[in-house]
Amino acid sequence: MARPSRAAEKRTELVAAARRAVAERGMLGLRLRDVADQAEMSPGSVLYYFPTLADLLREVQREAVDRFCAAREDAVRAEPDPRRRLAAMIASGLPSGPGDELCVLLYELGTVSRRDPAYAAEHIRLFERQAGVYAGILEAGAATGAFRLTRDAADIARTLVALEDGYGLHIVNAVPAVDAAHAARLLRAYAADATGRDPGDFDLDRRDLEGDT
Repeated sequence: MARPSRAAEKRTELVAAARRAVAERGMLGLRLRDVADQAEMSPGSVLYYFPTLADLLREVQREAVDRFCAAREDAVRAEPDPRRRLAAMIASGLPSGPGDELCVLLYELGTVSRRDPAYAAEHIRLFERQAGVYAGILEAGAATGAFRLTRDAADIARTLVALEDGYGLHIVNAVPAVDAAHAARLLRAYAADATGRDPGDFDLDRRDLEGDT
């Protein structure tokens, strides 16, 4: 009886090893040998499962994008109130600090998108998927009267994602220019301006939100 193929398992292990290598070394100057060392394999063995390092890193990016977006979608799925959904979405989008591996990974992989269309396409998918969640929340809030949008929902959504990206880069820098708590306050302030609400309406610690109008 033939033994089951371990190819899928090995590919998963290599994606995890490449993820660690990118988080530790960054994309600049990353070598196949770095990934092989993380996986405790030879470079030739890595290429048996992925024809090139670029192929492996594109799989790392795809997996990271899906994991990050799924976590954000899960954070808001069970909340019926648009104000709390928007608050939860804001809270889920920023790095916790310089050691936030998933966010660092996405930023590192995003640097390649300037020159590589395949990486750029995945980076666009990341942006649009997040903006789509924001837009849905904003449109639902406007429909129920919870929000009075100052501009198109899609424009507000894209601006929120762009602000997260910008502040996030500063949060993960070796010397952060802003911390996650401050960045979240700034995002809530923009959200308040864009939805006709008070910034406190997007504070997840508020207990009286359900009674607000």
